[in-house]
Amino acid sequence: MASLKAYIVTRALLVIPTVLILLTVVFFILRILPGDPIAAMVGQKVPPEVVEKLREEAGLNKPLIVQYFEYLFNILRGDFGKSMIWGKRPVIDEIMLRFPATLELTIFGFTLSVLIGVITGAIAAFRRGSKIDSSMRIYSIVAYTLFIPWFGMLLQMLCGVYLKLLPIGGRITPGSEPTTITSLYVLDSLLTLNFNALIDSLSHIFLPALVLGIVLSGAYTRLLRNNLIDVLSQDFIVAYRARGVRERKVVKHAMKNAFIPVITLMGLQFAILLAGAVLTETTFSWPGMGTFLLERIQYRDYTSVQGAIVFYALFVALISLIVDIVYALLDPRIRY
Repeated sequence: MASLKAYIVTRALLVIPTVLILLTVVFFILRILPGDPIAAMVGQKVPPEVVEKLREEAGLNKPLIVQYFEYLFNILRGDFGKSMIWGKRPVIDEIMLRFPATLELTIFGFTLSVLIGVITGAIAAFRRGSKIDSSMRIYSIVAYTLFIPWFGMLLQMLCGVYLKLLPIGGRITPGSEPTTITSLYVLDSLLTLNFNALIDSLSHIFLPALVLGIVLSGAYTRLLRNNLIDVLSQDFIVAYRARGVRERKVVKHAMKNAFIPVITLMGLQFAILLAGAVLTETTFSWPGMGTFLLERIQYRDYTSVQGAIVFYALFVALISLIVDIVYALLDPRIRY
């Protein structure tokens, strides 16, 4: 237990240089790229003295190294700065406004990807060499190569336009929002017993979550199938069956051992979902962090882009730490 605690502390400390390097790279790349955020915000016809005044207010007239250390000092105090556009709201407020939408989509997409991947992978492993196994392997390849915007628009046309079963965009019908508690509409609908909002929010999230779930499930299908086949051929499984242990118990032990590498993939996939939902959010007009980042990059809103990336990095590092802890608890062979 002491060694595990030491490992957790070590991993947590490693987050600091990781985030620092990422912040530094993003900070300087944004400023090296051509273009001016002030010009992007006010246009080209504004008098030069007005532009210069705005640059001074934003601190962009200072040397780069001074801007960098000022921003770094503010981050250490928990101050992500203020947006350069549209009211100059604090960046952390902008993030907290958009992050729940991305988190909710990530949770549903992640859950569907794991369910689909585990079921198809287990079926393929237990039917090894059959036509079902071949079908599941083909599915894993096709799912992994699907292009999200194309697949998303295909489902929109099928389920939204032709069959008229589901909405094709947005997070919820305007005016149907539940009372805000967590800003996760599905959870808030349950907590407030607002079943109309629950049905509405579920109908809106189903298609984008399904797109993410199917695209990411292919990796789980292939990984679990290969690991489960390997585990089923090991001596301890043969010994279980030779002793007459019930097949359900044998499957349980086999799944537990085969699932250990999948845990690592789950952590990586969750991080990818969280940080890479730009295509899905854009396709389905989902008001999350992906569309927020894309919008602010177009306007060269330095502070918003930097703040969002640092926030992402901290959250992904936390997820990675949790995955490592779960991995160590599941596999007794792991020692730190």
